[in-house]
Amino acid sequence: MTAMRFDSFVPNLSPVGKMGLVILALLAAASGSVAVLRRIQPEKDYSELSARVWSWRLMAGIFLTVLALGHKTALVFFAFLSFWAFKEYLTLLKTRPADHRALVLCFLILPAQYYLIAIGWYGMFIIFIPVYVFLCLPIVLALSRETRGFVASASQIQWGLMAFVFGLSHLGFLLVFPPSEGSSVDGRSMLIFLVFVVEMSDVLQYFWGKTIGRRPVLPAISPNKTWEGLIGGVTCATLLSLSIRFLTPFSAIETAGVSLLITLAGFFGGAVMSAVKRDFGVKDFGSLIPGHGGVIDRLDSLCYATPVFFHYVRYFHY
Repeated sequence: MTAMRFDSFVPNLSPVGKMGLVILALLAAASGSVAVLRRIQPEKDYSELSARVWSWRLMAGIFLTVLALGHKTALVFFAFLSFWAFKEYLTLLKTRPADHRALVLCFLILPAQYYLIAIGWYGMFIIFIPVYVFLCLPIVLALSRETRGFVASASQIQWGLMAFVFGLSHLGFLLVFPPSEGSSVDGRSMLIFLVFVVEMSDVLQYFWGKTIGRRPVLPAISPNKTWEGLIGGVTCATLLSLSIRFLTPFSAIETAGVSLLITLAGFFGGAVMSAVKRDFGVKDFGSLIPGHGGVIDRLDSLCYATPVFFHYVRYFHY
């Protein structure tokens, strides 16, 4: 399997610089595509698609700037994303007065999780929330002496911690990975690869679903997700990943396989979050990002894809 790699055209730029050029080119193509679609199909409303492209410009600029500023700045940024996502989730919960101590504890757990990343303590990072917080959180709830709604509160709060703090914190730990054995590629490069492939898959699934989508994959959960969008988005994102293989220590075949893995994980992450929204009776988790909704609506795929990618890389390349 061979593919033309983007780095062959700009060999002297850093990975962040190269990806900046790639993203600029793709955003320009996206803006051009919206203009063409409006001309070809003037009867259709493309305002949401246009808003999404505008938001992507802003988000891509912030993401690349944060990475360029260094690891400490990026860790603080990822911690803030976890905080905001967890906050969005909590606003939808029907919490009890008895839950307040546990909720305060949660917002102390979040910086502690990222502190473990900052000091490189992988052993505690990987068990802190799944084991110790899992055991301690119900104790704090039990000490409130309110049994009505106990199981619902304990399970919902712990699930939110796992998805939006533990899951997303893998972005931060991936960032601080040193160069892999036999390669000059480090965690920052692989983080850019992960986010680019997963988010491009989301964008392309939306694009293909809007243009040729007919058959819903999960009509009861997310009627806008179609088989045409899923297959088209995953396939195109996987092919695109081959052009940025310079960000990874992977072979061409491995790059395609890993990309397929994380795009499918991202799809199911989005499906799970859609089910959560249906349960709460809301369209979006928030309204912070025009055309996208809230922070969770943009990070839902990464909540699932990031841990999968992180542990694959750590197991096979470290």
